[in-house]
Order: sequence, then C-alpha cells, then structure tokens
Amino acid sequence: MTPEEVGARLTGRLASAGLDAAEVGVSGGGAHARAVADVPSAQWVAAARTARDGLGLDFFDWLSAVDELDEGFTVVAHLWSIRERFGLLLRTRLPREDASLASIVEVYPGASWHERETNEMFGIGFPGDLPRLLLTPEFEGHPLRKDFVLASRVAKPWPGAKEPGEGHGDAPRRQAVRPPGVPAPGEWGPAAGRGDA
Repeated sequence: MTPEEVGARLTGRLASAGLDAAEVGVSGGGAHARAVADVPSAQWVAAARTARDGLGLDFFDWLSAVDELDEGFTVVAHLWSIRERFGLLLRTRLPREDASLASIVEVYPGASWHERETNEMFGIGFPGDLPRLLLTPEFEGHPLRKDFVLASRVAKPWPGAKEPGEGHGDAPRRQAVRPPGVPAPGEWGPAAGRGDA
C-alpha cells in the first residue's frame, strides 16, 4: 500500500468514526517514505486506536517529540503493519506552555517507556506515574528542549585535545571563545547577578 493510500484510508476511517479528518501527507525518504497524519491533540488516542484497528498498524515502533520553539512541540509516533509492511507517522502539536497529552499505552503498551522518556527529555506531561529513566532525581530541566542551557559547557572548558600553545612549541595560544548559545559566566547558574563570577 502506498503512503497516499494509507493516508486516504486513515482519513476515511477517522471520518466514519465521527472524528475530524487528519491532515495527511507523505514524508521524505523516497522508497522509504511514510504516510504522515496530523491530528488534533484531543483525538490522539482515538487516532492511534483507529490506526491499529482500522488499518492494521499492529506494531508500535517509537514515540518522541520535536521542539518547535514558539510553535510548541510536535509529538510523533511511528506505527507499522507487520503483515502488510507499511507505516504511518502519527503527529500532533502541543502548546509550549503546560504541554500535556493523553497516553496511548492502552492502545500500544510499548509506548510506556517512550512516553516516560519524552516526559523526562521535553517536559511533556502524560497521565500516571512517570518515574525517571535516564536522568538523576536531582537533575533540573529538560535537556532536549532547544532553550536548555548546556551546564557542562559553562562549568568547565572542553576536555578535548590541547589548544595551540600548550606544549606544541612556541605558537601563540588561541583565545577561548564560548560556544553559540552558552551564556557568559555570571549570566547563568549560582553566580548569576551577583557580580562575583
């Protein structure tokens, strides 16, 4: 089944279930292109159930998010039909402030780990208990958000190879430059605003 056919079938199934039709398109990737369906966040679970029961997308592959900055977050799930060998990228858009989404674990139990990781990395809320997977309990923030400051780049210099002038003869030492997006000392962290940085 072509990605266009998958999108048309999903749109028809959603409409027959009394749901808003999804905006359907096709991803890039040439021979590996997938149907892409954008649904309202209120219909996220219903769309996932329709994809599973109506289109035979019985395999949950992955779920994650994309930080779109001022436009909010796009949550993406990749679903696959094992028997028919076609896939679907199911997407929804969430506002940046107070981003939360209903869980699809009742439809695809394998989504549990992915929802926990997306909560931890992006700060997108899902219902239920979401224990941490990758970060320590003391860690503050959501590291895959584009506005997250890389604290390690502020706290200490890059531990890479020696700079010019460090044991390579008498060449002058290169001036240290902060990486893009890293604030100056005193602009961020414990010393911020105190003038003693």
